[in-house]
Amino acid sequence: MSASQFHFISGLPRSGSTLLAGILRQNPRFHASMSSPVSGLLNGALEQMGAGSEFYSFFDEEKRKRICKALFDAYYADQTDREVIFDTSRIWTARLHQLVELFDDFKMICCVRNPAWVMDSFERIYRKNPFDYSRMFNPASRMTVYSRCETLIQAGSSVGSAWTALKEAYYGEFSNRLLLLDYDLLVTNPQRTIELLYRFLGLTEYSHDFDNVEYEENEFDQTLGVDGLHRVKRKVEFTPRRSILPPDLFSKYSDMAFWKDTTGTEASIIAPTQKTERSPQEL
Repeated sequence: MSASQFHFISGLPRSGSTLLAGILRQNPRFHASMSSPVSGLLNGALEQMGAGSEFYSFFDEEKRKRICKALFDAYYADQTDREVIFDTSRIWTARLHQLVELFDDFKMICCVRNPAWVMDSFERIYRKNPFDYSRMFNPASRMTVYSRCETLIQAGSSVGSAWTALKEAYYGEFSNRLLLLDYDLLVTNPQRTIELLYRFLGLTEYSHDFDNVEYEENEFDQTLGVDGLHRVKRKVEFTPRRSILPPDLFSKYSDMAFWKDTTGTEASIIAPTQKTERSPQEL
């Protein structure tokens, strides 16, 4: 198992990570999928081996590292025929300091998107399922678009936790391992974007079919009560539309795209060289 090369996919939700996995898995040398449980397993194991556990004295640092590495090997034991494994989790950006101790050479692809459109995407999914209340909100937080957005951006919620973890990694000491991949560029020019991705990873290019990308996780989405959360359209293309967020919310969350300022980081970025954000009224 150790012969496989590991890379990681992280970043913001609703920003193309499932689409990216659907594209990459076309390459028979690769394994890629939506969020895996490995990051949660690793965190749980470390809690059991940490100072808060009665078994703390049984573990030294080397033993903890071996157990954490063994979690990857055990989980992906059925993928030994794949040369490259991409493990996906929003948490990985906050775990770079652990991953560098477990893997000699890896890169992390962070899918990003204007946070206003991330919120817009969540809101559209919510409205498409009007009689199915998901686990993402409680009775109070699902009342209006304002309360729903406020809940999503909280530090412990799906958008807020991913945003803060990405910001930590972007300005951290291991930022040179990051590649930020802009969603809009991925869907408008997938071929060029994937070419640059392969170049960043130092991998031999593969001829992907961007008209026939198939990937969805219906069972996972049904468990959450959010139908269509991880459903990828067959053809990779940009579909212009008007935002359904009120203009004040759209403006508020657009200002949170911190990666537009490349000072203080060594991260690489695949994004349009000149990108003008359109307001809800202009689409």
